[in-house]
Amino acid sequence: MKFIRSEKGQGTVELAISLVLLLILLFGIIDFGRIFHANLALNHAGREAARVMSVGGQDADIVAIVRSQSVGLDPSKISINVTPSATERRRGTNGTIHLTYSLQTFTPFASSVLPNPIVINNKTVARIE
Repeated sequence: MKFIRSEKGQGTVELAISLVLLLILLFGIIDFGRIFHANLALNHAGREAARVMSVGGQDADIVAIVRSQSVGLDPSKISINVTPSATERRRGTNGTIHLTYSLQTFTPFASSVLPNPIVINNKTVARIE
């Protein structure tokens, strides 16, 4: 005697399993895009700030440029370190802008693989004119 088993819930179970994996993959792609954007925004802001520093800008001008040029990032999370200080900048020497930004990830279970928050660093060196 053969027993016929019902397969009514099979599609629902398969959808539940595959949907979880697809959502984790989707969140991972979104987080990668956010990290990449933050890196590009810091690179741009660092270059613009270094340009201002190289032509004689003061520290307040440099900080204002970084805050205005880091589009899409939270300005309160950007750490700005300018060396040397404005009084020690001499023509022909190098000045350094070091930017640090902390980014929280959205992806579930990502903290077991990646640090959370992810710290993005940018260092830009420019010659003082």
